[in-house]
Amino acid sequence: MPPFNNNTKDFQRSGSQTMTTNGRNALYGVWCAITSAKYETVIWMFIVAVSASFGILSGAHRLWTKYETVIWMFIVAVSASFGILSGAHRLWSHKCYKAHSSLRILLMILQTLALQNDIYEWSRDHRVHHKYSETDADPHNSNRGFFFAHMDWLMTKKHPQVIEKGRQLDMSDLLADTVVRFQRKYYVPLVLLIWGVLPTVIPYYLWSEGLLISFASNMLRYVLSLHQSWLVNSAAHLFGFRPYDKGIASRENQSVVYLSFGEGYHNYHHTFPYDYSASEFGWKSNFNLATAFIDFFAMLGLAYDLKKASDKTISERQERTGEKIKGLQKNTLLDYMIGLVITIWPLWVTYISRTIYRYFFENVSYVY
Repeated sequence: MPPFNNNTKDFQRSGSQTMTTNGRNALYGVWCAITSAKYETVIWMFIVAVSASFGILSGAHRLWTKYETVIWMFIVAVSASFGILSGAHRLWSHKCYKAHSSLRILLMILQTLALQNDIYEWSRDHRVHHKYSETDADPHNSNRGFFFAHMDWLMTKKHPQVIEKGRQLDMSDLLADTVVRFQRKYYVPLVLLIWGVLPTVIPYYLWSEGLLISFASNMLRYVLSLHQSWLVNSAAHLFGFRPYDKGIASRENQSVVYLSFGEGYHNYHHTFPYDYSASEFGWKSNFNLATAFIDFFAMLGLAYDLKKASDKTISERQERTGEKIKGLQKNTLLDYMIGLVITIWPLWVTYISRTIYRYFFENVSYVY
């Protein structure tokens, strides 16, 4: 925030003086926004938004994007999400579990597919976020408002405290990881191939999708994946309840749980960041696809040493620092029914929008 002196004397002025001061403050705020912006990121966000908008329009019109492309991009988006949630977040940032080299390579590929910085940079920022939550050293400090925590932090130059505290972190574990080092060294060509070329050309060659439409659809799935991740930083730090630690900003937010495959149990996660499930009850009791992903590979022997907070530790912490809330464990079947319907929303929204389009503009009630 600009260093304004908002003491009582500032308000003991005439109306014209107050208006003049407010005007200067507003202009100063605009000047700060201009000088602190990361213009390369702002321009990139604009390009992505325009391309994604074309993807929305083409997806709504049955003659443009094919259904195969819609389903393909949904699969790509979900895969990229697992690269962030189960990979960059729970494996590399928090070391909640260990993974065989083959799984680490897979997660690296999926994390590259997400295009949210390389594993090293993503993990460093996330570790700083946990260590200095809601301070100037927090990269997406929610005290600076929803928009900043959601996406403006990426379009604004980092606060000096973020940079300073980030340099002080011990990142030797990631520097010793050959998969992380490989991705960081070849990040640009890997992104061009994994994030850009492959998702775009596969629809073009396999089912003759238009190249421009395939590109726009890929940009749209990228935008949706970004907002899915960003909601954890914004909504899950501002809205919800705190049954584990009422002294921190992070909250349990069920909407974010459904939209982010299980990352919305955020008060729990910040209270027990080492827990591989990032939730008290795991995927067998609550909707948590990211945990199910890890458990699947644990069943194959590729994920191991999974860390979990004990029931006793959790209950004692709840009693000591949490809000008194009952009914945290939900009806599992109902939870998954709601979660899966919300998870596949791009598919049924596309179908409904095309049905509406044909009904009103082609006088036909059904798509096929």
